[in-house]
Amino acid sequence: MASGGVWKTTNAGTTWEPIFDDHPATVGDLAVARWNHDVVWVGTGERNSLRSNSWGDGLYKSTDGGRNWSHMGLTETREIGRIAIHPTDSSVVYVAALGHLWGPNPERGVYKTTDGGESWERVLFVDDTTGFVDLKMDPSNPDVLYA
Repeated sequence: MASGGVWKTTNAGTTWEPIFDDHPATVGDLAVARWNHDVVWVGTGERNSLRSNSWGDGLYKSTDGGRNWSHMGLTETREIGRIAIHPTDSSVVYVAALGHLWGPNPERGVYKTTDGGESWERVLFVDDTTGFVDLKMDPSNPDVLYA
């Protein structure tokens, strides 16, 4: 089984410290809030669809630069492909979720939170066999997303 982690440097890469290394799941994506670098999101699960894929258990969030982590849900999405944080409001976050690879799963799609991950709304769903692995926010207009 694959494992993952997140490492942090504060001196331009001279040294690194593990901040999310004890979690057994792979990391699908990592996002840091632009205006508050203490807000860090980690999406677990690989975003590829190979036979050797390792799934995750949803999203994690740190509000203290990675010292402490809280599980923020979306456990059954299994693979988080991309996390996009609103550039001026870190409580607004979008997530692209692939879902279970080897069968139908209603937990696929693009999800949005407006309360920092306390609750999630699925804002894009095609069907239970179509998931999303990528998501881009328009840098000039954060209300425009591409999935």
